[in-house]
Amino acid sequence: MFRTTILSAILLIFSLSTFSQGSDSLSIKKDMDYATPQKYIVGGVTITGLRFLDAQTLVNLFGVDEGETIMVPGDAISKGIKKLWKQGLFSDINVVVVNVVGDTAFFNIDLVERPRVSNIAYTGVKKSEQESLKEKMTLRVGDQLTEYLLSNASNTIKKFYGEKGYRNVSIALDQANDTVIANGVRVTFNVDRKKKVKISEINIDGNVAISDGKLRRKMKKTHRKDWNIFKSAKFVAASYEDDKENIITYYNEKGYRDAKIVSDSIYNVNEKRIGINIKVYEGPKYYFRNISWVGNTKYPAEFLSAVLKMKKGDVYDKTLLEKRLSTDENSVSTLYMDDGYLFFNIEPTEVRVENDSIDLEMRIYEGKQATINNVIIVGNTKTNEHVIRREVWTKPGELFSKSDIMRTNRELAQLGHFDPEKMNVIPMPNQADGTVDLKYILEEKPNDQLEVSGGWGANMFVGTIGIRFTNFSARRIFEKGAWRPVPSGDSQSLSLRAQTNGSYYKAYSLSFVEPWLGGKRPTSLSVSLYHTVQNNSSYLYQSSSQYMKVSGVSVGIGRRLKKPDNYFTLQNELNFQNYNLSNWNGFLFNDGNANIISLKTTFGRNSVDQPIYPRRGSNFSISVQATPPYSLFNNKDYTDKTMPGSERYKFIEYHKWSFRSQYYSQLAGDLVLATNMQFGYLGYYNRDLGYSPFEGFDLGGDGMSGYNLYGKETVGLRGYENGSLTPYNLEKGIRVGNIFNKFSAEIRYPLVLSPSSTIYALTFIEGGNAWYNFTDFSPFTIKRSAGIGLRLFLPMLGQLGIDWGYGFDEVKNSPSAGGSHFHFVIGMPF
Repeated sequence: MFRTTILSAILLIFSLSTFSQGSDSLSIKKDMDYATPQKYIVGGVTITGLRFLDAQTLVNLFGVDEGETIMVPGDAISKGIKKLWKQGLFSDINVVVVNVVGDTAFFNIDLVERPRVSNIAYTGVKKSEQESLKEKMTLRVGDQLTEYLLSNASNTIKKFYGEKGYRNVSIALDQANDTVIANGVRVTFNVDRKKKVKISEINIDGNVAISDGKLRRKMKKTHRKDWNIFKSAKFVAASYEDDKENIITYYNEKGYRDAKIVSDSIYNVNEKRIGINIKVYEGPKYYFRNISWVGNTKYPAEFLSAVLKMKKGDVYDKTLLEKRLSTDENSVSTLYMDDGYLFFNIEPTEVRVENDSIDLEMRIYEGKQATINNVIIVGNTKTNEHVIRREVWTKPGELFSKSDIMRTNRELAQLGHFDPEKMNVIPMPNQADGTVDLKYILEEKPNDQLEVSGGWGANMFVGTIGIRFTNFSARRIFEKGAWRPVPSGDSQSLSLRAQTNGSYYKAYSLSFVEPWLGGKRPTSLSVSLYHTVQNNSSYLYQSSSQYMKVSGVSVGIGRRLKKPDNYFTLQNELNFQNYNLSNWNGFLFNDGNANIISLKTTFGRNSVDQPIYPRRGSNFSISVQATPPYSLFNNKDYTDKTMPGSERYKFIEYHKWSFRSQYYSQLAGDLVLATNMQFGYLGYYNRDLGYSPFEGFDLGGDGMSGYNLYGKETVGLRGYENGSLTPYNLEKGIRVGNIFNKFSAEIRYPLVLSPSSTIYALTFIEGGNAWYNFTDFSPFTIKRSAGIGLRLFLPMLGQLGIDWGYGFDEVKNSPSAGGSHFHFVIGMPF
């Protein structure tokens, strides 16, 4: 019927411009009539032109199978070509009828593959920026090169620099065939950032009730260029959109419920500066009038109104209303959810708007009380589950409580084993049976700490090395495979520490804490041992007949109290110290022993939300440490000046009082105000015996004197030299403080909050002083200072920091004590 000789083909081009810039075609035999398509049986489909792709896969994708009857020309060929174009892999596609035998046609698909990206390079981009930029790019080595990918890559670069304030970035694209890799193209983005564009002026129009300045201050990240060098003036589109919302939110807080931004525009002032015009509509200011409650059966309307703390005549503040209803710790929602009403919902509805007054109807759906069914814990890869569950306040069978969930998060954060920024809890309610499953999601973080530090004290440098395992497990000591590097998982604490200056001074300590003695109640057991040696040897290995050795042991029992509330704790600690002196000059006596047996009781309350970067809560303690009053019953005459020092101080006696308080307040976002107050007093029983030669206070500096000679408590006060605020006792020829106070306030802002590190900046004001006698005590006669600082917390090393402080007040007999000083910080302060 058709002649078998191959005649010249007639080119038929299908319009597929939406998929490619190349061409696609069907070449058919001359005696095939394009105007009258006919049916053919597909004898076979072959593919030519491929270099890297699989031919059979593309034949299957083409969708025209051998033995299938199709129309030529027809939809089957057209749809097959479209499918190939959609892959974005080809720059040209041609379908050719290569032979016809009777009513059977044979087809070949001739393809031209797009080149592949063999290398991506940048010019005009800093090395420090390239890694960040590569992470954002969707174009990768090995991708087939398309105009879409190139355009998307260029837009990514422009957006990347736009967020840094470069709004006029230009990009020139170079493509070069790779001479090494077949079908490879080397792509280079030549980036010209041009000048960084900053905001010259922000003009606000239409505002009458609120000034331009107040509205500009509500724009958190969009600022005009002015004298404030700490305030960025770069323009970032996303931040600008957020800041427009901030303006409207501020208007809403002031009662302007209808406020909106009518229009805004950005214009060029010059190549380095832009200006912003914002036009607002304020509308009238509204006030609350009548607030009614509907649907409440659990609590009466009067009680709910008292919890809401909003009344007739108050400014209509939608933000404050949302807080009082839902987000505050003492909100109406929290009130219900603490009593099991998980399915509670409240919808404030404006039922009447008249002039400047609004009537609200609080429409409440209480639902049924929900009971906790399962408590699920995930993410603890190191800490044993029983350690977590004993800190969980939401127990199966109990009513759902929002406050108990918040308390659980706080207690888990206090363990220090999990990243508080990643902790989460997901309630999974089942309304059918009125139960809820709680899923606590945790992420372990390393918190064992290695200390390697140095300090200066008593005119010598002292080096320290120590290690603290904060998630130790004593019960797994003999367990095979548990030493990685030590047995862990039970939240016990084991610390080892050593200090030395080489030969003169050596100190060793070991401490162990079990936070849940017996595993059933939050009763802690703490044990510590320490030994200090000072001698006049010249070498580390050398012994000496002149020495002072101090050995001690303490055992403490602490428990969590239920009253006045369950944040209170009570700690009792029994201490024993022995001072052994041999031919030791410069002390109260040269030979003999002095012993200290004391009992210390500490009553405290700690509601701080987390230990590393706390945002809210308080931590205070009051403690009394006392020895028996030996002088009242040993019949010794302490007025006898000939009494040997070893006899006078054989058993040391004193009573020591301490008070410490911290308070954290979240100012805005993660900006935190931390205040601190400390007080200490060392008293005596016998006036003739006087103050104890031990357990005094040393005030001033960074609080790291290197080591402790005679049991003195070192208290830092920035802006002054170490120990410079401790009064000098002429009679004894030493600095000794028996009473002190200290006040400080810090404003902190985090720079990094992650499991691997926490970094925050701070500014502080501080004041304090120390006195020898209680009769000299003047609590408001303090030495003042101020400064700035930086803190870095690394799980392996603990907290490190540096402060610059300036002491404003002159110190008697020490003119250089104040002024400008840098201080280094190691460890967590109280």
